[in-house]
Amino acid sequence: MSTLSRPKSPHTPTAIKKGEKEDSFWDKFSTLGRKRGTREVKKIQEEGKYAIDSPGSPNQYDIPPEDYALREHEQRAVIDPQSINDPEVVKLQRILVDWINDELAEQRIIVQQLEEDMYDGQVLHKLWEKLTGKKLDVPEVTQSEQGQHEKLNIVLKAVNHTLGFHQKIPKWSVASVHSKNIVAILHLLVALVRHFRAPVRLPENVFVTVVIAEKNAGVLNAQKFQEQITSEYDDLGMRCEKDAFDTLIDCAPDKLAVVKKSLITFVNKHLAKLNFEITDLNTDFRDGVYLCLLMGLLGGFFVPLHEFHLTPQDPDQMVNNVAFAFDLMQDVGLPKPKARPEDIVNMDLKSTLRVLYSLFTMFRDYA
Repeated sequence: MSTLSRPKSPHTPTAIKKGEKEDSFWDKFSTLGRKRGTREVKKIQEEGKYAIDSPGSPNQYDIPPEDYALREHEQRAVIDPQSINDPEVVKLQRILVDWINDELAEQRIIVQQLEEDMYDGQVLHKLWEKLTGKKLDVPEVTQSEQGQHEKLNIVLKAVNHTLGFHQKIPKWSVASVHSKNIVAILHLLVALVRHFRAPVRLPENVFVTVVIAEKNAGVLNAQKFQEQITSEYDDLGMRCEKDAFDTLIDCAPDKLAVVKKSLITFVNKHLAKLNFEITDLNTDFRDGVYLCLLMGLLGGFFVPLHEFHLTPQDPDQMVNNVAFAFDLMQDVGLPKPKARPEDIVNMDLKSTLRVLYSLFTMFRDYA
């Protein structure tokens, strides 16, 4: 990034002189490594070389001795260098960089490399403010690594709140983002693109190979696994695939009325146990209260009243309620709704119908 005056990353490599070896991939991404004595390092190096380069592990890794210096039961994760150069991964990063630069063009902020420009929270702070239209009270520039951590912590809390991570744990953290873990940063930015329906088309089914090293009983073991960054989307803005409800609303309003009546009957059958009744699917579920209560009734459990807002005072509290209800839906075995909590709060009829129909399909025979 060129226009904001920021302190250089504590991880930013200096210029490499001729004859010097460039920092390894693990140098750039590791946060758990520790320097050890020469003898121990040499021993751990031999263990690590055997674990990673032994038969059955096709890729050879050029990793310096200090990168194997793990404590007992300590883990380290790193992306496979070959994976980060995959054309689809490169394409995804380019699209995300262009999207951020388009969003922040008026502020003359230019992002060039995701891990170098996103790690301290400054660009993420500006991006969140631009996307939400809100202001976050944090320092513009932080001069110390501790200050960067503190700012990033505040910014990520705001981002996670916006994205609806009230119960679930996101695939990124302050530690992973600040250590320039590109996998965590990609997950974070893809989530923002999808949440705000950004007018970009992300490459589908992008995977990266991640290597996990762990030391147990003095022996270093390494395993590789595929981490999915993007899945399948249909078009700009990542909207849900067309389904029967699109057809009902667009082409068959008479049949839509029948479906709405059936869903209202189903919902009231259960809400009547609490002496509640709904009349309008589009408006009665927008604050999330009935949805939370309905999930408790259908799931056969009590929903603690302190977990949601019984009388929400603003859209944020309504979004919190709906997001909490979505978490409860997943807890009882339903797939994560394709709709966003904001869609229900904004009274998007198709989204509300899809959510209620998934409940109807699973619990239609529940007394």
